Amino acid sequence: MKSKMIFGFHAVTSRIRHEASSVEELYVDADRNDARMRDLLHAAKAAGVRIIQADDQRLSNIVGTRRHQGVVAKAGELSLARNLDELLDAIEGPPLLLILDGITDPHNLGACLRVADGAGAHAVIAPKDRAVGLNATAAKVASGAAETVPYITVTNLARTMRDLKDRGVWLIGTTDDAEKDLYAGDFSGPTALVMGSEGEGMRRLTRETCDLLVSIPMFGSVESLNVSVASGVCLYEARRQRLPK
Repeated sequence: MKSKMIFGFHAVTSRIRHEASSVEELYVDADRNDARMRDLLHAAKAAGVRIIQADDQRLSNIVGTRRHQGVVAKAGELSLARNLDELLDAIEGPPLLLILDGITDPHNLGACLRVADGAGAHAVIAPKDRAVGLNATAAKVASGAAETVPYITVTNLARTMRDLKDRGVWLIGTTDDAEKDLYAGDFSGPTALVMGSEGEGMRRLTRETCDLLVSIPMFGSVESLNVSVASGVCLYEARRQRLPK
């Protein structure tokens, strides 16, 4: 099983809570002895995880950043669905998907995964090229959501969107210049929300492949929202529409 390094309290605690058997080693800052660390060590010991004491510099060298919070885990890849057909076949009820077209900032990707988990989205889909991968920084920002939400990368995003259409999924893209706003859209059926990149928005072909374009109403002085915030607004509107009448 292929291993990777995950770091930060949220990401590591979530992995131990959900899939402790996949954690091979837990590296912790020997100088940190606060309640948060004690709780993590208690959970790790109860799960039989091997714990290794390390200093701050060693932890930084392992993950390539000082933002590890004194916690780093070597863990195997989880067996989340990585194939779109496999995922759709397993979903009960109407799918709710989030498509990210060209997100290049790992902090934004991590935040999108976190809000997707919170809203109960079934997966996040992104192109393999011209987009950030699910690296350690994105996983940390996701606060455990990278371990629970399938992140599916595809070679050709437009083709994947057409395949989703063939399976009855309604593609709703978000753009500032759409004639209809978010609240005019119907998200109650099988839906994929399509969000564009941080600066340029959706690419032309992505936009043309959508069934409907909507905008998020802005009532203040700023012109647009961060992509993760916009994803949250749209996903929770979809979730609201799916509540029992």
